[in-house]
Amino acid sequence: MSTTKSPADGAVEVSAVIPCLNEARSIGVCVQKAQRSFAAMGVAGEVIVVDNGSTDDSAQLAREFGARVIHESVKGYGVALHAGIEAARGRIIVMGDGDDSYDWGAIAPFIDKVREGYDLVGGNRFSGGIEPGAMPFLHRYVGTPLLSALIRLAFGVKLGDVQCGMRAFTREAYARMRTAAPGMEFVAEMVITAAHQGLRIAEVPTRLYRDKRGRPPHLRTFRDGWRNLRLILTHSPDYLYLVPGALLLGAGLSLQLLLAMGPVKIGGIYFGIHYLALGAMLSLAGFNILNLGVLAKAVMAQRFPALKSRVLEMLTGRYTLEWGLIGGVVLMLLGLAVDAAILAERIASPGQAMENTVHLAFVATTMVVLGLNLAFSAFLLAMMLVRGRGRS
Repeated sequence: MSTTKSPADGAVEVSAVIPCLNEARSIGVCVQKAQRSFAAMGVAGEVIVVDNGSTDDSAQLAREFGARVIHESVKGYGVALHAGIEAARGRIIVMGDGDDSYDWGAIAPFIDKVREGYDLVGGNRFSGGIEPGAMPFLHRYVGTPLLSALIRLAFGVKLGDVQCGMRAFTREAYARMRTAAPGMEFVAEMVITAAHQGLRIAEVPTRLYRDKRGRPPHLRTFRDGWRNLRLILTHSPDYLYLVPGALLLGAGLSLQLLLAMGPVKIGGIYFGIHYLALGAMLSLAGFNILNLGVLAKAVMAQRFPALKSRVLEMLTGRYTLEWGLIGGVVLMLLGLAVDAAILAERIASPGQAMENTVHLAFVATTMVVLGLNLAFSAFLLAMMLVRGRGRS
């Protein structure tokens, strides 16, 4: 559902956005706490409750307590939050759950941090305190710490709790994040996309309480855990493509160089044609994975113009279609030259078995295939880079 902002948008400084799905037991408390926070801080604020298909009287109760209620028919935590954020009138937006697990009466530190100049401010439940029974064992000691560690490693953010559902941000920053996740992974996506866009990110301690929903949680441990992991991997081509691809390519090329002229024996171990075949497979697989990583970087540069990357700097600063074609053609010609030499020997000595050329033929064939891949992918990469430069 789309909501049109009124001409009075500028009168609101802070918007509290609360997604709601059958939260009749707690939604009124959350709305009241948010309103009291606004009053205590002396800010002009509004509370937006996004009803995401409730079958109880959550929406009516929220309205009676003074919230502005909008309805989003498409189910999903991220979908509901996006609808509420789009409808918000405030320059600063605070999001949090409607089950009273986060204290809407303690949002002042979030707002103060945004006023200091931070674009996104998350809560840290581990430093703020977790009430007994408020977080399942697996989430508290395995899932959340692991996902937080992965995001810190992959995206360089210094956050201790990237999964906290209470956070504040500016409307301008949200527009730059370009979030798209429909479910619970929306929370992690905000951090990841904010990091890609070079936004200033901070966190403040916040306490997590036992929820008041009186029904099973919407969160599904393994389903939502996989969605978060999938999100992390698809937004970090360095770790999904470039590092594994480079390792495989390096191992494959090393084996081929070692065995190009024939079998060798190292430390009592015989390295023959089977290891050469393995080297060819690793080289081709590694190059293709590495190539996909470079293309993924180019795609991400279009979505996140502020993304900083050495690979992108190299591609946009030095790479041209012609260099890609030259590299591919040179590899193909070298491989074909070796094959031509082997063919000439075959023609000159048609009756010989020529086992001594088998290893070299493997290497030559690998070079030809790598050259073909490099030359044809150069066209696609050049097209994507030109498109990205046109949008910058």
